Amino acid sequence: MSSKVSILGLKLPTDPRWVNLAAISLEEILTDHAFCEQKAATSAISLIQRYPERARLVDELAPIVTEEWGHFRQVLAEMKKRGFALGKQRKDLYVNELMNFQQRGGAPDAVLLDRLLQFALIEARSAERFRLLSEGLEDAYLKEFYRKFMISEAGHYRLFIDLANEYLPEERVRQRWTEWLEFEADMIAKLPVRGDRMH
Repeated sequence: MSSKVSILGLKLPTDPRWVNLAAISLEEILTDHAFCEQKAATSAISLIQRYPERARLVDELAPIVTEEWGHFRQVLAEMKKRGFALGKQRKDLYVNELMNFQQRGGAPDAVLLDRLLQFALIEARSAERFRLLSEGLEDAYLKEFYRKFMISEAGHYRLFIDLANEYLPEERVRQRWTEWLEFEADMIAKLPVRGDRMH
């Protein structure tokens, strides 16, 4: 397993064919990336709306909303520069499967933990995919473009883990995080390798 994957906690690296497929489907991958950034911004907003009493969560996520929306605009600008059009948002099988694994109802703390860990996992996988693009694309500008996104997403992954540890016992966070990682690895192994999707 790549050490860069294990640093992010992921149990299974992305199939190396993915970056080659993404390079062929650049307009589609940029469209999907744009919508991923938009959803990241709205997800941060939804957490703030749901947990306004969690002062650190609100303080930490408020600037993330601005940052993710800025990323959305950056991707749109890159598409416009290349003569690409923003396509329609497509169903995200990866995120939908993660949502199915998330606890619903039950103890409020368990729901909060799963929401934070789900977002941490999405950011970790995004950072890993951005690293692959930064290393595997031939376009020098896009390599640097995605290197910056990789650094940002890795920081967001760490933030969601830190917030989980802020509000719940660290041992409980570790145990549930392991379950999320195992579920995600099994899911990644079963999903088709598609170059028109970020996940």
